[in-house]
Amino acid sequence: MSSDKNMSQKRKDYLEWPDYFMSIAFLSAQRSKDPRTQVGACIVNEENKIVGIGYNGMPSGCSDDILPWRKEAENILDTKQLYVCHAELNAVLNKNSADVKNCTIYVALFPCNECAKVIIQSGIKEVVYYSDKYFDKPEFQASKRMMDLAGVKYRKHIPKRSKIMIDFSVIDNLVTNCTVPEIDALILNGDGVVEH
Repeated sequence: MSSDKNMSQKRKDYLEWPDYFMSIAFLSAQRSKDPRTQVGACIVNEENKIVGIGYNGMPSGCSDDILPWRKEAENILDTKQLYVCHAELNAVLNKNSADVKNCTIYVALFPCNECAKVIIQSGIKEVVYYSDKYFDKPEFQASKRMMDLAGVKYRKHIPKRSKIMIDFSVIDNLVTNCTVPEIDALILNGDGVVEH
């Protein structure tokens, strides 16, 4: 437990901006109804303010109970490929700012060629991605080619923390027992120990 002396100084183990924004991208991915791939995106301006969040899903007004979720089928019309809006597109369209020029987008997966077009056209200056698992596919090679030509930087996110977890049952227990005053989230270190 922290001593009173430690409680009079700022925390040194707070969540740093890049981990925070990538965590928001992964948290928003949990809204996706895609049974195979859940992707999230978080757009951040130069002042480290979130200006857009998105996840992969069907277009507004199109029932996700009617449109297909499978990745492959004999007829492409029976796959999600022609219908799903990717997280990057939704983040740009759902922005709460006039524009996203010079912003950074944090994404779970490296953007495909279609999302790269949206990123370039919207003026986003940097892409921070977690996974580039499709690096060998033409769509993603085209994405890198376009971003290189347009001067959009991209880099892999290297997390400072191995685990960031929100466990509401633990939070409820801590608040009920008054062991930690007013906490909204719980951070566990790599050993699974609560960090205050």
